[in-house]
Amino acid sequence: MSISFGVHIGQQNLPMATLRSLWRRLDDAGVDWISVWDHFYEAPPAGGVVDHFEAVATLGALAADTRHARLGCLVFCTAYRNPALLAKAATTIDHICGGRFELGLGAGWHQWEAEAYGYEFPAAGVRLDMLEEAVPLIRSLLTEARTSHSGRYFRTQDASCLPAPLQPRLPIWVGGTGERRTLRIAAEHADGWNAAYVSPERYGRLTGVLDDHCRSVGRDPSTIRRTVNLIFALSTDGTSAEAIIAQQGWGQMSTMVRDGAIVGSPESVVEQVQRYVESGAQGVNVALRAPWDDDVLDRYLEQLPVLRRLT
Repeated sequence: MSISFGVHIGQQNLPMATLRSLWRRLDDAGVDWISVWDHFYEAPPAGGVVDHFEAVATLGALAADTRHARLGCLVFCTAYRNPALLAKAATTIDHICGGRFELGLGAGWHQWEAEAYGYEFPAAGVRLDMLEEAVPLIRSLLTEARTSHSGRYFRTQDASCLPAPLQPRLPIWVGGTGERRTLRIAAEHADGWNAAYVSPERYGRLTGVLDDHCRSVGRDPSTIRRTVNLIFALSTDGTSAEAIIAQQGWGQMSTMVRDGAIVGSPESVVEQVQRYVESGAQGVNVALRAPWDDDVLDRYLEQLPVLRRLT
């Protein structure tokens, strides 16, 4: 299976016109994947002081503006939207983009925005229970003519989701690094799994845990696609990765994400990406957060033909 190369966009601290210009540019440059994230406030949290666009509406524009790249959200928080509503949104976006949409789901972590917007934000175990219930429910809504479900957190009654997605099987991803629950949910229900901002060594460990979960539920591990999101901390003028990450507003999370960053010059990324590929990644997405250097981004994109030769 070929390695894909994408861009994960944090839709904050940018006007919509700039975002639209960015993803058109990325699509024209031949990236395989473009995704956004699901937040109401900036991430990491700063009290809701940074401009930030909602994910579903943003994806509608992204779907209409692009022609080639696969599209998604890494990942939707299942506590924010009824799963049936999210299935309906996924189907609609899939039609807008001509069958290129993939649905990412996760348990969520941004307690501050949830409380500000009046959402319940239960303990992690409960949020994972919600995720575990939501994923197969959404799958049923996307594939079955009618779905009735009466669970602990969600209900549907003879619900249809018409029209069906353009894709015979719209891919569902589970995102996260929790070894006991998140990776098991991915093994049981997902078409793909994504981890963010981890070192190659940790990524390799996580892929091994995912393999173990797949075998325990009787699934071939090769049937689940694996990708990683990496901080875009490249420079052409010697600016340190730490300085770039600080400029991007990571704040107290800077040390947490530093191990999962591509650093140095754009021409130095091949060896760094190779380490993730050797650790099991089948797709590598750079995470763009304003501000970034456009010249550095262009030089990174020029490396895509070389990166695609990695195996």
